[in-house]
Amino acid sequence: MARDGNDGSAPLLEIRGLCIAGRSDRLWHEIVKDVDLVLRRGEVLGLIGESGAGKSTLGLAAMGYTKAGCRIERGSIRFDGQELVGAPTETLRRLRGARIAYVAQSAAAAFNPAYRLINQYCEGPVRHGRMSRREAEADAVALYREMRLPDPEEIGFRYPHQVSGGQLQRAMTAMAMSCRPDLIIFDEPTTALDVTTQIEVLAAIRAIVRDHHTAAIYITHDLAVVAQMADRIKVLLRGREVEEANTRTMIAHPREDYTKSLWAVRTFRRAPAAASPQVDKAPLLALRSVSARYGAMPVLSDIDLAVRRGRTLAIVGESGSGKSTTARVIMGLLAASRGTIEFDGKPLPAACRDRPRSLQRRMQMIHQMPDTALNPRHRVRDVIGRPLEFFLGLRGRTKERRIRELLDQIELEPDRFIDRLPAELSGGQKQRVCIARALAAEPDFVICDEVTSALDQLVAEGILRLLDRLQREMGLTYMFITHDLATVRSIADEVVVMLGGRIVEQGPKDEVLAPPHHRYTEILLSSVPEMDPDWLDRRLATRREATGR
Repeated sequence: MARDGNDGSAPLLEIRGLCIAGRSDRLWHEIVKDVDLVLRRGEVLGLIGESGAGKSTLGLAAMGYTKAGCRIERGSIRFDGQELVGAPTETLRRLRGARIAYVAQSAAAAFNPAYRLINQYCEGPVRHGRMSRREAEADAVALYREMRLPDPEEIGFRYPHQVSGGQLQRAMTAMAMSCRPDLIIFDEPTTALDVTTQIEVLAAIRAIVRDHHTAAIYITHDLAVVAQMADRIKVLLRGREVEEANTRTMIAHPREDYTKSLWAVRTFRRAPAAASPQVDKAPLLALRSVSARYGAMPVLSDIDLAVRRGRTLAIVGESGSGKSTTARVIMGLLAASRGTIEFDGKPLPAACRDRPRSLQRRMQMIHQMPDTALNPRHRVRDVIGRPLEFFLGLRGRTKERRIRELLDQIELEPDRFIDRLPAELSGGQKQRVCIARALAAEPDFVICDEVTSALDQLVAEGILRLLDRLQREMGLTYMFITHDLATVRSIADEVVVMLGGRIVEQGPKDEVLAPPHHRYTEILLSSVPEMDPDWLDRRLATRREATGR
C-alpha cells in the first residue's frame, strides 16, 4: 500500500495550525498544538504516540468535533474544500456518518445498549437516504460476513451485551462503513481483537479503502499494525507533531529520538518466579469440570484449570472463545451450570451475592473496557475511594492519603488527577484508574481482563512492570486474559489456550509457546503482526495457498 500521497490531487482533508484546548481544574490547557495534516483520497495516514498524545482528539477534530470540555482555539479544518471550523450544525450533521465516519476505541461505550445491532447499523444509511431498510439489512449481513462475525444472518438481531468485545468492535467497523464514506477515522479499531480476527479486519479495512478510494486516519499504539495499514505515519507527543514520513522510511530511518524510542520498545521479560513448596502443593484457585450457559446456549464446556499462589496464569484465544466468560464465572457474575470452583481450598459460592464481603475483597477484577467500567459521574477520588471505604473501612484523611498513594503507584500525579471525571482522562489513564481501584481492596487474586489493550507500548510496559512488582511485594496471584501474545511471553508462568468454550492446550509457558504446538496455538502464534509493511500481504497469501481462497 505504500504511496507517498503526493500525487498532485487536491486534498480531501486539510488541517492547518490547529490548536485544541481542554479544560481541567477550571483552567484551559492546549492539548493539540499547531498541528498540520493533509490527506488525499485513497490514502491512509497513521497517527501514533503515547496515551494522551492527542491522537483521538485530532481524529475527532477531522469531523469538526470536539469532546465535552474541549474547544478549538484556532486553526482551519477543510474537508473537500469546505471549512468545518465554525460550520453550521446542520452542515456537520449531513457530513458525519455519511461522508465522514468514525470507529471508536470502545465499541461497548459507543453502542446504544437498548437497540439491536441491526437497528443501529441501518440508522445511518436509511436516514441519509443511501438505502431502504431492506437494502440496509442485506448490506449489514454482507459486511458482517466480511468482518468474519459468527452467524452473520442472525448476529445483527442481538443486543450489544450479547456479543463479545471483539465481535462488537467488528460490528462497529461494519456500521461505520455502511454509507461508504469518503473518510473514515479508525480509533484503535483492532484493540479488542485477537490476532487471528485482527488479520481479517485489517484486510477488510484495506479492501474498503482500496475498492472505494476511501481516505482513512488510522489511530493506534500498535506499531506493527500501523506498518500494515498506513501509507504515511505522523508521530505525536504531548499534542505536538514530532515527525511525519512515508511508512517505509519512518520504519527504516526515523529521524527523531522520540520516534526511535517507540521503535526500540521491547516488552519487558520478568524474572521467573522462584518455586516454593507452598506454590507447588495447593492452588489458590481451581476450576473442576466447569461448564456454563447463556440461556440455552452452552458457552463453556468442562473447564479444568488451576492458578497457583503468587503466579500468573494467562488465558488466550479468539474473540468469543470463552476467556471473559471464564472470568465472569469465577467472579460469580455468571453461575456455572456444572462443576465446582475452589478458592483457597474451599468451595466458592456460585453467585457473587452469596459470598461474604471478606471473600469478595480477596478477589478483584480489572475490566477490559474502562469506558463502561467507570461511572461517568464519579471523580477519580470517588472511584478509588469506594473500595477503600467498603472493604477496609477507611475514611477521612486516612482514605485520602491512601487514594494518593495508589495514584502514585499507577503513575498518575495525585494533584492533577484526583478530581477528574472519566471523560477528562485518556483511554490509558482510565485503565490505570481501574487498576488502582482493584488494588485498593488489597486482594489476593486479581483477574486482569485485557488490561493493556488500550495502552500504547511504552505505557503498557510500565503497567506490566508495576503489576509484576506488586505481585512480588504483595504475593498477588494473577489471571491474565489477553489476545496479546507478547504480554503472555512477558508476564505468564502458565498458559491456557481456549477455543469454542473449551481448553485445547495448557501448561507452563515455555512448553506451550515452544514447538511442537497444538494446531490452533500455531495459528495464534503465526498471526502476530510484525514490524514489516509486507507482513500482512505475505500472511494473506499464505492463507490463500492453504485454503484455496
